[in-house]
Amino acid sequence: MKKITDKIIEKFRKYLIDEEKSVATLEKYIRDITAFRVWLGSRQLCKAKVMEYKEYLIGSYAPASVNSILSSLNSFFDYNNEYGLKVKTLRIQKQIFAKDEKELTKAEYGRLLTAAKAEGNQKLYLLMQTICATGIRVSELKYVTLEALKSGRADVNMKGKLRVIIIPKDLCKMLKKYAYEQRITSGSIFVTKTGRPLDRTNIWKLMKSLCESAGVDKAKVFPHNLRHLFARTFYSIEKDIVRLADILGHSSVNTTRIYTMETLNICRNQVQRLGLLRC
Repeated sequence: MKKITDKIIEKFRKYLIDEEKSVATLEKYIRDITAFRVWLGSRQLCKAKVMEYKEYLIGSYAPASVNSILSSLNSFFDYNNEYGLKVKTLRIQKQIFAKDEKELTKAEYGRLLTAAKAEGNQKLYLLMQTICATGIRVSELKYVTLEALKSGRADVNMKGKLRVIIIPKDLCKMLKKYAYEQRITSGSIFVTKTGRPLDRTNIWKLMKSLCESAGVDKAKVFPHNLRHLFARTFYSIEKDIVRLADILGHSSVNTTRIYTMETLNICRNQVQRLGLLRC
């Protein structure tokens, strides 16, 4: 492969579809490869240029983002049997503390709910509670259907993986009432005006619109942070990371550990409460 062409990228896109990659993953891979092609321009594609691009990424992005982009490129090179173009990802020290400025607190979540209710946005009010009370992924929300509410469980089938999401009884009652008011007789509860399930972009914009009135930093307000809040709250009460991994649909407990990280200040307070110092 001397040049990255539209045809080659399109073939790779079809391969990702056949591999049943999610829409978000597919778009990210194509976006990363296209960005590399633009950076490369008319220069010859070779290992030296890939290494040069790696240095450019290191100077422009956070280490985790660099590795994510390099992973996209390496997958693309693998597909095209260009193994000699692959580069190593960065070695990153495992993060042991969550960042205060990124983690959404329970109090802030409460203020977001209050703001949504004050604005009369019942859909957003219930949507945030659905994510936060179940730990569901945004991509799985379409499985929260009127039929699922009747059984109190949503059966998710994505990328060949099956899992069950428990919907609390009180949430079922609220969503059934909402469905009745919106004249939803079957299918997904959270849909657009045209009847299509809400996607990540829709929800992201809706949540961001609450930040000012709720007095919550925009950097903390995005759908996936509600899933994180569910995980931290569950673990703080149950202390069962294996069970939490099952609920979140993680195949590895190591992934779940990221969700249950406490901030540095909380860890400091925990250590100080041990009572092992005598002044």
